[in-house]
Formats: sequence, C-alpha cells, structure tokens
Amino acid sequence: MNEAKALGHLLAENNMHIVYGGGGKGLMGAVADAALHAGGQVTGIIPQLLTEWEQQHQQLTELIVVPDMHTRKKMMYEKAGAAIILPGGYGTLDELFEMLTWNNLNIYNKPIFLLNTNGFYNHLIAHIQHLEKEGFLYEPPFNRITVLKNAGDFLNAATSFLSDKM
Repeated sequence: MNEAKALGHLLAENNMHIVYGGGGKGLMGAVADAALHAGGQVTGIIPQLLTEWEQQHQQLTELIVVPDMHTRKKMMYEKAGAAIILPGGYGTLDELFEMLTWNNLNIYNKPIFLLNTNGFYNHLIAHIQHLEKEGFLYEPPFNRITVLKNAGDFLNAATSFLSDKM
C-alpha cells in the first residue's frame, strides 16, 4: 500500500494525469487518493457492471462510466501515455497481456512499467522469460516491459524510455 501511495504522490507532483479503472478501494484506489491529496488529476473509467459490484471512487477529477470491460480497457489505454502495472489479480493480468499484445501488433506503442513491489511479479517475470526461451514470443519481451523495484524508479525509467525514442 505504501508503494501505491508513493506512486500517487510522485505522479501528481510531476503533473502526470492518472487514468485508471475508477475503483475507490485497493491499490489503485490508494494511488488515486494519494494523487488527489497532492493536487493531481485523476480520471476513472469504470464499466456499468462494476458500479454495482465495486465502490467507484467518489472524488475523482473525472469518472467515465462505459458499457463494458472491453470499452474500459481500450479507453484507458488510449487516454494513458504509459501503463504502470501494480500488484494485482486476474483483471490486472488481463490488462497487462492485452496491452502487451496491442503493442506487439503495433496497434499501440506505449511504455509498460511493471511495479515489482517486494518481488510480487518475480514468478511472472520468470514465466515470461520461459515463454521467450521456448520461442513463443515474437520479440524479446523486455523491449516492451520495464520492471521497476519501487515507485521511485518510475521517473528515471520513463525519462530513459522517452530519451531512447527521440
């Protein structure tokens, strides 16, 4: 939770507008709260179905309600300049792999940062390396994924990514 709050503060303090799924709980709710507390801008995009299941965040700069999950994911990625993946469950992994697929197919080409707090994603990273070793990937995966140890690493990684593209 501390890394999520640190990330929210960091993004707000650097005038980076946050786009996320719109929930008021969990790690992303903590990111949103911290960013808002620091004066940041936060847009939530939530499908109608989840407004009935989850508690959407009530104090966002903007909350967009969409008809379904597919619309949500597409809109979040279109509006975002980059993706930062925090520890999470099925939905987080679904979003990660869909973004990787879109990038790999050149539908989009936005940086993806994996926040590997306390080694949360070590097994996933090993599995992705296994996929590469077995020849299931079209390109080296870490051309598309930047692994971060903590929220503080984000600014350096983002700056490095941008300077490599110029």
